[in-house]
Amino acid sequence: MSNFNDQFIFSIIIITLGYLLKRKNIIKESDGEAISRIVFNLTLPCLIMISFNNIKIDFSLIFIMINGFVYGIFLAFLGFLVFKKESRRIKGMMMMIVPGFNIGLFAYPLVEGIWGQEGIKYFGMFDMGNAFIVFGLTYLIGSFYSSDKNSFEFKQVFVKMSRSIPLLTYISICTISIIGLQLPPVILDVAGVISKANMPLSLVLLGIYLDFSLDKSYFNKILKYLTLRYVVGLSVGLFSFFVLPFDNMFRYTILLALILPMSFSALVYGVQFNYDKKLIGTVSNLTILISFVLLWGIGNLLL
Repeated sequence: MSNFNDQFIFSIIIITLGYLLKRKNIIKESDGEAISRIVFNLTLPCLIMISFNNIKIDFSLIFIMINGFVYGIFLAFLGFLVFKKESRRIKGMMMMIVPGFNIGLFAYPLVEGIWGQEGIKYFGMFDMGNAFIVFGLTYLIGSFYSSDKNSFEFKQVFVKMSRSIPLLTYISICTISIIGLQLPPVILDVAGVISKANMPLSLVLLGIYLDFSLDKSYFNKILKYLTLRYVVGLSVGLFSFFVLPFDNMFRYTILLALILPMSFSALVYGVQFNYDKKLIGTVSNLTILISFVLLWGIGNLLL
């Protein structure tokens, strides 16, 4: 428990540092794009390589990956029902940000500090399923509702997935482990050094993007969104935690993964499809704060 609370304290300090650096104009919010590219394309893949090297894929890990994918589809369907009376663009925007979770930036720093590589392995398998939602389903939804033309850009989905270095790393490392091959020690040694930067950079980035402004005109839409995301997530997570016959790490992963913040990629898609970027940014910040509090509270109750 001490390690759990210590990790949260360290995380709060680093996130606050990133926020203060932005407020003092030492780091600009626009600098966050460069940091996010470093995290997603370098430090996170290296962390995946170290954590998934020689991984033994069992049924529970496969089930976690499937869960990440199926639950994302389930959330998208619920989003359609909740926001079906909204205008086309509002419905599309809200449906786009309902499924998908921020695992690489938000969850990994906490999981790594609390459970180490064992935790990364479980959350990584959930993130593999989540990646198909983030780079596939949410992009399709955003694209479909962004214009009056009822068409999907399937080609763009495949292009985005093929360019996702974290997703390709997941698939490559798992394949290498399954067929019994080994990565050269020098690659693992270099990846191990680089991966240590993932936690501080991710937390600083969260601080840089943190914003406490709230437009009252968004209140009803945001309340519907938060209710859908967290009431459903907590209900399914708690049911899975107390009912599913798997080990503790599996149950912790399902419980905590379903209450993680909105996917960071939704912000990128919001810009690309010309949705209300301020609303999406507000929702993203609120989910970061709410998820942080929920993870701390649940962790202290159950761990």
